[in-house]
Amino acid sequence: MRIDERKQRVLLAIVQDYIMTAEPVGSRTIARKYNLGVSPATIRNEMSDLEELGFIEQPHTSAGRVPSDYGYRYYVDYLMECEKLNQDEQNFIDKEYDKKVKDVGQVIQRTGQLLSQLTNYAALVLVPRVGLSAFKYIQLVSMNPTQAMVIVVLDSGSVHHHMIEVPEGITQHDLGLITNVLNAKLQGLNMKSIKLTLIKEIYFELSGYKRVLNLAMELLEKNLTMEKKDKIYLGGVFNILKQPEFHNIEKVKTLLSLLEQEQLLCDLMSDIDDEGVSVRIGGEIKNEDIKDCSMITSAYQLDGKIIGRLGVIGPTRMEYAKTVSVVDYLTKNLSLALERLLRG
Repeated sequence: MRIDERKQRVLLAIVQDYIMTAEPVGSRTIARKYNLGVSPATIRNEMSDLEELGFIEQPHTSAGRVPSDYGYRYYVDYLMECEKLNQDEQNFIDKEYDKKVKDVGQVIQRTGQLLSQLTNYAALVLVPRVGLSAFKYIQLVSMNPTQAMVIVVLDSGSVHHHMIEVPEGITQHDLGLITNVLNAKLQGLNMKSIKLTLIKEIYFELSGYKRVLNLAMELLEKNLTMEKKDKIYLGGVFNILKQPEFHNIEKVKTLLSLLEQEQLLCDLMSDIDDEGVSVRIGGEIKNEDIKDCSMITSAYQLDGKIIGRLGVIGPTRMEYAKTVSVVDYLTKNLSLALERLLRG
């Protein structure tokens, strides 16, 4: 539903003032602070109409008005002008992404830290999946005459280790030879990239160590496959608890319980399929425990394909205009950083 220009200006004033002060907004406040060119009585009439239409609501008797979820949605869709990052903020972000990183995990963590720092909300970054993680390094270490440890490091930053049985007589020198061949052949590849011809080459060069090699390759495949499961980076949780909306102990407990559920957060992020910046307000998130929150997310890409999402979660009284710009700018930077890291 579109409303007339005067109602739009009154609604815009209410939303902007409430976002800034966290205090219900009255007609006299609007008349004093915003030059709308109409009398307080006219503003009161417009506010009454807006309340009847569901754009604003009265939290308690004798109070001013606050935006409803519907009011925020109208503001985001029709009234909001995105607040662009200033040059200093852009330079700060660019400088952070110019720092050398060793793996995907570091890039994700840095992005999450920037998100929470620049918005003062909790940051969420869905880690790249669907087989993106690649083999970075493997090491076989002799632990005793019949056992060795296989250490697998992936470019997502995760490290896995397993004990395997080895034939008697296998020395650390033998394990070192296997380690060198595997690293030389497999480094930088994911499971989709490891071809049968390459595996044949490895077995040919290490024909004397087939038993150990079978176990090492089995573990490598298992760990790369595990990385297909969604994971999420969560940062700046205490930012959201600083907001006045969450000074209520029960609300805090509920929210913290939600933020501890990694799979639920992954599902919330994965359910959003918009390619650009997406804004979900209150009940639009479709989770009762998060009805007092909004999520702003965006999809980041590699080679033109969406591989994950990043975003923030905060109160519905969120600085949408600034946060949308931050999320959009970091999304583009993360995509470029992954391109440089994973594609050279």
